[in-house]
Amino acid sequence: MTILINRRHFIQATTSAFAAGTLSSVAGNALAQPPKELRVIVGGGDYGTAVVNAFVKPFEAETGVKVTSITDQTDLAQLELMVTSNSVSIDVATLGYGEALAAGARGRLEEIDYSIYKKEELDGIAEFARDPHSVGALMYAYVLAYNIKKYPADKQAPQSWADFWDVEEFPGTRTLVSGQYGDGGPWEEALLANGVAADAIYPINIDQVFASLNKIKPHIRKWWGTGSEIQQMMHDGTVDLAQTFDGRANLLIDLGAPIAINWNQAKAVLDSWVIPKGSPNLEHAQRFIEFATRSDRQAAFAQLIPYGPTNLNAFKRIPENIGRKLASHPDNLAKSVRTDYRWYAEVGTDGLSNIERLVQRWNAWILE
Repeated sequence: MTILINRRHFIQATTSAFAAGTLSSVAGNALAQPPKELRVIVGGGDYGTAVVNAFVKPFEAETGVKVTSITDQTDLAQLELMVTSNSVSIDVATLGYGEALAAGARGRLEEIDYSIYKKEELDGIAEFARDPHSVGALMYAYVLAYNIKKYPADKQAPQSWADFWDVEEFPGTRTLVSGQYGDGGPWEEALLANGVAADAIYPINIDQVFASLNKIKPHIRKWWGTGSEIQQMMHDGTVDLAQTFDGRANLLIDLGAPIAINWNQAKAVLDSWVIPKGSPNLEHAQRFIEFATRSDRQAAFAQLIPYGPTNLNAFKRIPENIGRKLASHPDNLAKSVRTDYRWYAEVGTDGLSNIERLVQRWNAWILE
């Protein structure tokens, strides 16, 4: 089985994932939904609130369609269970792009109807965020952050992952993301540190990755596994250099923490809107996603919570001081490396996906 993960493993502290009872109770009401009702997974916490305010309420006002906002989250396994058991109880959800690719390839998603999009809106959506079965909802990034007290303006600050690996030139405590889930691990960073060009990362040479990680392993204070964990370390000043989510670092910067971000070689990641195959309200689901990817809606969302829009025309509506903090800002995107989830999902002759192969290798390596 291919295992795919996304920001949900690290960022969102939402309500519990769909339990069997929740699925059953929602599914039981699915067939009784009024013709103009839509069920949308919006997520929890501040993220869910931003989705409701930027997308759900304005969509209801424009269309008259009643939206039931489900403050939970779903993943590939849960969506697949609904589709294969003919108990599809939701109309719209977001998945990590890797999950969306896998679900689309398995026939678990409806095709996106791009014919209903206005040309200027469709042209604004980044080409890499448009897929037959999904549309980009937001972007975020893994970035290199550092403590400006340790590396003040009169000293050279780390500019690349090669600098992060250079413990003599840039002494200090370090942290990298754990590779325990496979996807999202420090693989690309390890290759960049080893001199691999950004356009030559894929297909990933796993042996080369771990040879590079061997060099930095003795200098890693902690391999972090959640967004709150890395945020706490940076807040407390227990690390001087960190691989972190851009949103976590920006939150601390806004609160006055002595932290700076270097966007060079940031790893850009995408979450996508999807419609489960067999959605009870397919037409309205298509309309909702079209609405949520308009530039004005994405600009509103980005100003409520710091995720980058996938409709790049949104930056015309976002104040410059906010836009430059976002992963999809053209200047940041130009310096970034985009994750190739198609490589992660590839399955070899042994029946294992590349992501499963990375998980196995990591689990053995971390114990060495």
